[in-house]
Amino acid sequence: MKLIPEIVASADMIRAFRRHLHARPELGYDVHGTSQFVAERLSEWGIEVTRGIGKTGVVGTLRRGTSTRAIGLRADMDALPIEEANTFEHRSQHAGMMHACGHDGHTSMLLGAARYLALEGDFDGVVHFIFQPAEEGLAGGRAMVQDGLFDRFPCEAIFGVHNWPGLPVGHIGSRPGPLMAASATFEVIVTGIGSHAAMPHASADALLTASQIVVALQSIVSRNVDPIDSAVLSVCKINGGRADNVIAKECRLSGAVRTFDDSLLRSIGTRIEEVAQSVAKAFGCEALVEFRLAYPATVNDPDMAAFAMDVAQSVVGRDNVSRAIRPTMAGEDFAFMLKECRGCYAFIGNGDGSHREPGSGVGPCELHNDSYDFNDELLPIGATYFVQLVNTYLKDGVRSSSNAS
Repeated sequence: MKLIPEIVASADMIRAFRRHLHARPELGYDVHGTSQFVAERLSEWGIEVTRGIGKTGVVGTLRRGTSTRAIGLRADMDALPIEEANTFEHRSQHAGMMHACGHDGHTSMLLGAARYLALEGDFDGVVHFIFQPAEEGLAGGRAMVQDGLFDRFPCEAIFGVHNWPGLPVGHIGSRPGPLMAASATFEVIVTGIGSHAAMPHASADALLTASQIVVALQSIVSRNVDPIDSAVLSVCKINGGRADNVIAKECRLSGAVRTFDDSLLRSIGTRIEEVAQSVAKAFGCEALVEFRLAYPATVNDPDMAAFAMDVAQSVVGRDNVSRAIRPTMAGEDFAFMLKECRGCYAFIGNGDGSHREPGSGVGPCELHNDSYDFNDELLPIGATYFVQLVNTYLKDGVRSSSNAS
């Protein structure tokens, strides 16, 4: 690896940032302490700070030279509503909250890069360090865009990373086109006629009807989606009935849909409504369907993906870079930023969990697990990657795959 020596020398400080944040997780847009911590660090290093973008987002701006060409680097700040199972020293101090997705590490890597660029940066242009709230299901990325992120802080390109358990430490991977899925949730409310369990002929059984809808919905992917495309439809919750001798009048079911194509996601939503209402009618019930779009697909610009992986290769070596990494059905609201500005999202290996200290929980070191912990070995790697994206882009720029550097 070719890590920046000054960043390696500051690894203990970046690690201290990460563990401070891990011990103080905050949810959604209520990341007031985290955004304050970020703003204070940026200000200490002489970086111009703007707060309140997308409610609690923070943007640090650093200018060097005379060029107005600009690049954006993004990290997410929020945690998850999970009670942490780990008992080591830096475990969560906030009940029912945990950095179980590594956003503490993403924020710390970007802080490490910001510090180096502020103290040592030798580029010509503008860097916007974008710290985003509410990635976990509340679309903080969309909120920042709607709040004028790219109007107020214009960027030619934007880049982000996410740690990835199971991918070896020091490995960076991405791909052109869709990397992460578009997502939506749905709820079906089935209304029928309740009756005594001994007199089913007097009922329109909402629970039975909902059960048939669950089965019928499974035909959508197998019979309405082109086999070449990818889609997942999962019914995850069903709730109906209150007594064991009363046929239910109402039953609710809900679930999620994931695809790599936004238009396919919407067409599946239409089909869910058609199937649910038709089945309900056949059983003498009614079905009300609510389909809620969440995040669009995370789609990398091909030129930016090639550029980013060239930069990654200069940091971690050719053998540690995957240019066609397997996409995932997980969602990511960096997608909203990529819809407005070309860029690339990448995965950086978090390893197999062997890095965890004594006191870790018995569960796996997987995202959204109460035994997860970010691997601090990644901090200087991710910070160096961010810095080299800036140095390389603002030196040469990238306009097409033919001149990707």
